[in-house]
Amino acid sequence: MPASLESTAAVPAPSRRSRFLRTLARAAAVPGRDPFAIVGLTIYLVFLLVALFADHLASRDPLEILFQANGRLARNLPPSSDFLLGTTHLGRDIYSQLIYGTRAALIVGVTAAIAVMIIGTLVGLVSGYFGGWIDSLLMRLADIALSIPFLPFVIVLTAFLRPSTWNIVLAVAILLWPNTARVIRSQVLTVRERAYVEAARVTGAGNGRILFVHVAPNILPLSFLYGSIAIGWAILTEASVSFLGFGDPDVVSWGYMLQDAFVSQALSRGSYHWFVPPGICIVLVVVAGFFVSRGYEEVLFPKLRD
Repeated sequence: MPASLESTAAVPAPSRRSRFLRTLARAAAVPGRDPFAIVGLTIYLVFLLVALFADHLASRDPLEILFQANGRLARNLPPSSDFLLGTTHLGRDIYSQLIYGTRAALIVGVTAAIAVMIIGTLVGLVSGYFGGWIDSLLMRLADIALSIPFLPFVIVLTAFLRPSTWNIVLAVAILLWPNTARVIRSQVLTVRERAYVEAARVTGAGNGRILFVHVAPNILPLSFLYGSIAIGWAILTEASVSFLGFGDPDVVSWGYMLQDAFVSQALSRGSYHWFVPPGICIVLVVVAGFFVSRGYEEVLFPKLRD
């Protein structure tokens, strides 16, 4: 191999690694500088700990029907030392349902976010790198997915298959990947023209190696950003579907609690301790995703920094 070609081949790997390491270093440093990132990550951490230790934090089985000492059904009881958030119309402990609902929410949110991130990233990589008819086909599929009404599609799919947490995850993954794919594609269109990618082609690297070794590391932070946003959307979707009665009846979630409170007319009785806590939890988790994305904007777009 000529000396000039050898020198060209030697440049890409170190520069690519150093660029990726600099991105990771900025990502790790953001939580210490940006209050939005700190708040968002703290919220995620608290809910993660609650989900992991739900068996120890919850005082009772969330679906257990409880009775008072006199043998009567413990229904619609106000908050007390025995029942921190009172009981439901069927005599179930609201506090225990709230704790276990955290686990259900994070399972849905994290699983759906990973699925959206993987599908969207792969489609964006292939579409942006190869272009041509492959790009046109994948982007037309993205247009079709974006044109489908989100919540009605999730309801129809879960009702058609059967009410299940995993069917909700499937519906979210089917419809949310185009947003990630379009952004990744636009980034790949820029990255594929850079010097180190051209140098990799000159050295004989195949398309697969170029795509996943030279191009992918530069767009992964963008994938993680959209993954954090997808967590909030997935949790909000699960809560909405469960509230409408299409959630998994065997899984206690925050949406399940809101649907149960609505059917039992908790608002008309002034039982705010029943539906306000799960509502606040849903808001906090969704907002946390947007806080994290807001905090990490400067990692992806350094020119936005003051």
